[in-house]
Amino acid sequence: MLYDSVEALRAGLAAGFTLDAAGRAAVADEDWCRRKGARLLAENAALNADAAVRDAARYAARRLAAALDVVPASIQDYYAAMGRGETAVRTVPAVNLRGMSFDMALALFEAALATDAGAFIIEIARSEIGYTFQEPAEFAAVVLAAGVAAGWQGPVFLQGDHVQVKAASYHADADAELGAVKALIRDEIAAGFYNIDVDTSTLVDLSPDSLDAQQRLNYEVGAELTAFIRELEPAGVTVSVGGEIGEVGKKNSTVEEFRAYMDGFARSLAARRSGAIGISKISVQTGTSHGGVPRADGSVADVKLDFGVLESIGDAGRADYGLSGTVQHGASTLPDDLFDRFPASRASEIHLATGFQNMIFDDSAFPADLRERIHAHLEAKHAGERKEGDSREQFLYKLRKKAWGPFKAELWGLPAATRAHFRARLQGKFVFYMEKLGVAGSRAEVARHVAPVDVPAPPPAGLAG
Repeated sequence: MLYDSVEALRAGLAAGFTLDAAGRAAVADEDWCRRKGARLLAENAALNADAAVRDAARYAARRLAAALDVVPASIQDYYAAMGRGETAVRTVPAVNLRGMSFDMALALFEAALATDAGAFIIEIARSEIGYTFQEPAEFAAVVLAAGVAAGWQGPVFLQGDHVQVKAASYHADADAELGAVKALIRDEIAAGFYNIDVDTSTLVDLSPDSLDAQQRLNYEVGAELTAFIRELEPAGVTVSVGGEIGEVGKKNSTVEEFRAYMDGFARSLAARRSGAIGISKISVQTGTSHGGVPRADGSVADVKLDFGVLESIGDAGRADYGLSGTVQHGASTLPDDLFDRFPASRASEIHLATGFQNMIFDDSAFPADLRERIHAHLEAKHAGERKEGDSREQFLYKLRKKAWGPFKAELWGLPAATRAHFRARLQGKFVFYMEKLGVAGSRAEVARHVAPVDVPAPPPAGLAG
């Protein structure tokens, strides 16, 4: 149900909870909040055409979640403990939610509860925010509402994935591009994203002979953005910041490149903000690519992944720089039998996205007429992005991620039975990853190291009362 005013929203929520003038939620009916109120809030936060109602729903979702102990948190202290060898060997899954985000997040929380997992991240990339039509405040509200609906309690690690500096835009107008990235960082932190992957690897220039020169723009701009993040942190929160030395899909990373980046980053950060905490992890390139490599028939080709990169750079990062380890991108389309090798290689984090999108779009339960309309839309609106030599199937596979935004309301509004089917399949896959990556049973361990900080703010006009 989409409300036509903030007053109507407030009245509709009154059956479950109210907000006082300071933004504290008084829960009158917890069961109603979990069973009905959470989805109502998520739907209005994501789909309501009235900006005032959307903002009110987003705020109310976050305050209700806090009242029920579903709180955005930084994974910084857990990763610091990982770097010191004080945790079990685990690879933390970071799951990108491109669409149907309430149902996907609900499945993820349910999988975490089923496996007693606490070490998992929910994220969205800068590019995904654009083509999925999900602003940080919306994304956070929907995820937290899903946590309420699932019965989750504890920290929720929201992450800005690939907060990326676009190389062409930077070289055309550095101030404008950095201004856009900083505006996104500001919005993400305000929404409760206390984990941010700063991706300046696009600025690496492999033409100079010196590794320091190759990485210079990467570490200098990365340090500038990290210092900016430290200025914005709420009291009691240390944002977990990730760095990146190799752009995904390009050449594999080396220990020597990593050291050049880390040493330059430390110098640059100290010059900008003396004593500032640096990064907690490093993303590297091992041979994967985002979304996998589609064949002419639309299936995904196998890749040759170098686990030695994860292990050697991770060992150096823990021993010499106090990092949690390495981060693997572009992994969700890899064969299932590879996933237990990530904790064996002591990778600290792995990013998973396209595989979940494939599970939904390729499922026989996905409405055939909607699929055809999506294909027609992509061929009409994105024909210019079709690469020479790509078959129709390859084109549609690569571009269908851009259907999430234009078809957002329809996908949220799929029949309840269809959404339940997708949730069940996704939950099973999430359980698989949690078990293979070693994060099953991690909830108590995370709680020992992470103490979420509630960051309240006054409610929007007309919502309290």
